[in-house]
Amino acid sequence: MSANSQKKMKWWQLSLLGVGCIIGTGFFLGSSIGIRQGGPAVLVAFLFAALATYIVFDSLAKLTAKHPTKGSFSSYAKKAFGHWAGFSNGWVYWSSEMLIMGSQLTALGIFTQFWFPDVPLWLLATIFGVLGLLVVLTGINGFERFENIFAVVKIAAILMFVIIASLALFGVLEGDQDPAGVPTTFGQFLANGWLGLWTSFIYAFYAFGGIEVMGIMANELKDPKEGPKSGKVMLTLLTIIYLLSIGLALYLLSWDSFTTEDSPFVLALEQYNLSFVPHVFNGALVIAGFSTMVASLYAITTMLVTLAKAGDAPNGLSKVGKRNIPYRALSLTTSGLVVSIIVSLLLPDKIYEYLTTAAGLMLLYTWMFILLSFRKLISLGGKDKFLNLFGLVLILLAVTGTLFDGASRPGFFISLLFLVLIAIVTLFMRKRWKNQPEPMDPSSLWDKYEKD
Repeated sequence: MSANSQKKMKWWQLSLLGVGCIIGTGFFLGSSIGIRQGGPAVLVAFLFAALATYIVFDSLAKLTAKHPTKGSFSSYAKKAFGHWAGFSNGWVYWSSEMLIMGSQLTALGIFTQFWFPDVPLWLLATIFGVLGLLVVLTGINGFERFENIFAVVKIAAILMFVIIASLALFGVLEGDQDPAGVPTTFGQFLANGWLGLWTSFIYAFYAFGGIEVMGIMANELKDPKEGPKSGKVMLTLLTIIYLLSIGLALYLLSWDSFTTEDSPFVLALEQYNLSFVPHVFNGALVIAGFSTMVASLYAITTMLVTLAKAGDAPNGLSKVGKRNIPYRALSLTTSGLVVSIIVSLLLPDKIYEYLTTAAGLMLLYTWMFILLSFRKLISLGGKDKFLNLFGLVLILLAVTGTLFDGASRPGFFISLLFLVLIAIVTLFMRKRWKNQPEPMDPSSLWDKYEKD
């Protein structure tokens, strides 16, 4: 059987899957922090974050079209820069997602306590963790179906907000106070100055986190060459939804009235006394957090298998069972998940917040490596070279902006510490690689298949 005949996903299915993987608590909840930092100008941050995300995915999709491989960005880093790059890239991604998933599960428990305040947090986090594992155990097809359903539900929640906010905009609904309206001067738009806009970039980028999962799934397309089209449609839809909904929230409520603890959409509609709104958006938060957690769970398990096949993780982790499910890799991920939940519940809130901020920054380092690998492996024209460089600059702006934000700054230095630790392990592993045969790169297997 040929490699292509096993691939069943169409481009529009990958677009829908991407929406499911990306819309998460970073948008439904984290956008409030971005609004507090940048004021109305946060819309500019979201626009640039969307552009950078498109450049990253387009690069990854074009790499997938030319060199289809299960390892995705880790394999491309290895092909572009050597064994050290594939090893470090894979483990940076795995460790960052493990930290993030612990926070996601804790957040899911907190959201669910809105309805069940007496249920212990550790029990709710464990329940969601088990449910996530069950989704992954359904295999690729089951994972895709669940994410598609989640995507529809999340889009429906956002559209519900847009409809209600539009009714308020046109005076059909009357609130307890007048809408904030549209900023009439540049000073009102750039309420916290250029520095505020700069520090808000990272929160806009967090709202697009998950694009790398879509990149891994792009290998399942019937025609990998349709990957760029899938990303373009998905990110255009996502950008319109994000800008429209945040723009309406800012129209209804002054930017300085938003808090870092509440969803901006709940706060914007609070004055209209709609009793169902908190419940609907709390449900959306639960679904959003769960779906992005499941997507991460699937992606890092796939990454573990790739690392094992490349000789960068114990060989036993590459073994698969029924329905091609890598039970051993999933068991290691489960163990990491348990540890992550325990750490998230035991560490003081601030310290764990710094760890998850660091993990989010490590994902952006992965994005940078995708762009650098693309630049190395694909012959680029003038336009593509400019976009590649522009994408790198935007990501660097988001990362360096954390240095000027007291809440994010410790996370930046912790992310560097993680990179140093992984670099030390990589140096140690290089001595072992010199004394053992190099495992065959999955992409070279594909090149051989094409020639045959």
